[in-house]
Amino acid sequence: MLTIAFLALLCASASATEIQPRASSYSGEYGGGGGERFSQSGNQLDGPITAIRIRVSSYYIVGLQVRYGTVWSDYVGGTSGDLDEIFLYPGESIVQVSGKYKTYLRKLVFVTDKFRFLSFGKDKGTSFNAAPLYPNTVLRFISGRSGSLIDAIGFHWDFYPSDYESC
Repeated sequence: MLTIAFLALLCASASATEIQPRASSYSGEYGGGGGERFSQSGNQLDGPITAIRIRVSSYYIVGLQVRYGTVWSDYVGGTSGDLDEIFLYPGESIVQVSGKYKTYLRKLVFVTDKFRFLSFGKDKGTSFNAAPLYPNTVLRFISGRSGSLIDAIGFHWDFYPSDYESC
């Protein structure tokens, strides 16, 4: 009798696991092999991505910083070049990122679910296109490598946090 109850419980938990939709995926790493590793994985706990700061020189993406909810991540990269800042609309999410790289990151284009294209950098190098593997998922955080420039970047996708109140 105990064996039958155990098997029933095992089957019930296996079928419950099967109906759980997969959500998280990773795209990358795009760029060269230099720099120190960084990850903003803990920042996603502050909320969804709400703004992006990108520092761009004549040839490269020099640095970046992302705002999660109302909290800015640590800045990564160098200090040369011009700083651009873009704010997302309340409830807007990044659903695709494309760009170019050679030894360093050269261009980033963020595409939102409101059909905005937020473009930074120069159109030279090897192209990449990053998108989530699963439907209804969005960019939750970034990782990569940086030094005086952004050497490489990766994108982490998951569901939009349902318990987050927009700013």
